[in-house]
Amino acid sequence: MSAYFERLSPTRFRATEQTRGAWDPTQMHVAPVIGQLTHAIEADRDSRRDDGHALTRLSVDILGTMPVGELDVDVRVLRAGRTIELVEATLTHAGRAALVARAWLQQTYDTAAVQWTGIAPIPGPDELEPFEPATGWAGTFARTIEGRRRLIEPGRGQVWLKLRLPLLEGEPVSTTAQVLGVADIANGMTPRLAPDAASYPNLDLTVHLFRAPATPWVGFDIAVSIGADGVGLTRAAMHDVHGPIGTSAQVLTVRMHA
Repeated sequence: MSAYFERLSPTRFRATEQTRGAWDPTQMHVAPVIGQLTHAIEADRDSRRDDGHALTRLSVDILGTMPVGELDVDVRVLRAGRTIELVEATLTHAGRAALVARAWLQQTYDTAAVQWTGIAPIPGPDELEPFEPATGWAGTFARTIEGRRRLIEPGRGQVWLKLRLPLLEGEPVSTTAQVLGVADIANGMTPRLAPDAASYPNLDLTVHLFRAPATPWVGFDIAVSIGADGVGLTRAAMHDVHGPIGTSAQVLTVRMHA
């Protein structure tokens, strides 16, 4: 199969075998699902308005696992507005909600004369060593990712990732949807603990963007934190090849293996 999803109807999709996850290969990886939810939110926006509102935050709550199969996506506007909108997309499998994503859409203005960021740049993908993101992980999805990496220490490093396959068969998707379709795997790319020593799935993903990504390559400057009570955090500054674009964060539930 040449893509992660096939469209069956305006609101229904079929996941392909390329979406199998890392913690349990019988279940879908949420990363490409998040990309598909982003595409659905942007498609809904474009069907309702033509004034170029930018997606500036996507927060995703992971309510449960999903076997590889058919998915339904429902998009609704929670807060309509001329300059700012809050939109929610819910993904269901067999009638059960599995992911809920909320996106802020903002009108854009010309602030080129004052643009600035305090986020430090990182070496580009051509400056880092190729690596295989699937190393140490199960499932098929990680095998479809192209990667570059510089490890500083366990739990700290810089990684570039790019989808090798189209997100949706036969349909163009935005660079933002492609980038957000890989963002969830930042949690496993510079692990503090090996996956055979502990499980640390994330409960959520929150991405803030102050600039729309211009390239499918997305860089992560990652720092992992683990508390004393089974809670962790994977935090990253995000980049495209031109520089920083925003941040991502994932809350983890950390469970040591016996």
